[in-house]
Amino acid sequence: MADSATADKRARPRRRRGSHGGPIIHRIGVPRDSWRDIYHFLLSRSWAAFFGFVIALYLALNLVFAALYALQPGSISGTKTGSVLDAFFFSVETMATIGFGAMHPDTLYAHILVTVEAMLGILFVPLATGIIIAKFTLPTARVLFSRNMVISPVDGVPTLMLRLANIRANQIVEARINLTLARTVTTREGLRLRRLFDLPLQRNANPQFALSWMVMHPIGPDSPCRAMSAAEWRDEDILIFAVVTGLDATTSTMVHARHMYHGGDILFGHTFEDILSWQAPGEVHIDYRRFHATRAVSAEAANAL
Repeated sequence: MADSATADKRARPRRRRGSHGGPIIHRIGVPRDSWRDIYHFLLSRSWAAFFGFVIALYLALNLVFAALYALQPGSISGTKTGSVLDAFFFSVETMATIGFGAMHPDTLYAHILVTVEAMLGILFVPLATGIIIAKFTLPTARVLFSRNMVISPVDGVPTLMLRLANIRANQIVEARINLTLARTVTTREGLRLRRLFDLPLQRNANPQFALSWMVMHPIGPDSPCRAMSAAEWRDEDILIFAVVTGLDATTSTMVHARHMYHGGDILFGHTFEDILSWQAPGEVHIDYRRFHATRAVSAEAANAL
């Protein structure tokens, strides 16, 4: 059964996914004033996208002012007549309040533009610096989630499991994790609804999350998954959200991490390979090279699922 599940998983085309393994969401009909949340937009971008946006905006502003300076030939002393490139570099010097002295405004029109650009530069630089500081100091957690979830018997009870690891050299104090199952159900009236089900865990808290953590949901009589077959587990409509929260012991700030699993990420009749070993008293080795490794359970154990 486990081999056929793995073969089916490989045969199906993988669905495109967004960040954290979730679906790609296209927002339609968003209110027009959503652009006002530019601060959150920039904080949520990657560093490459953020610096790309800032650099592009900086160059665009200087190009606009260079074009404005070029509208009046001779407005900038010390530049070639009609040279947009000289006007661009003059704009850079003005916005950055450098002022080397080789070029300077020579007309009232140019003085007005310099005044406007200097004010814009005074606003632009602190805003960009403030966002960089806010982005750099955002509390984050470096939690590694296993690539797959597995279902195998534990003490005779079918159990849904995933593995976590804190790959930062610190501790997350009072770490907690919640698992939520999302699936589409049909009511007695024929209405299709997207419902969320909390998955009770054998243990949902870890007082000192420093190494790895095996998270287990026993699929017992009270589990929302008790009647699901192996085929239903492989349905791509199924989503399982894993959210970890805790207190960073180094910075004393709350941190979180999250991951999303699709039905195709769940291996039925598999278990995780062991990655912990004790080399000496009080010395634990964790092998991240095998972190995602799984193996099929025995035929006897698979029949018990």
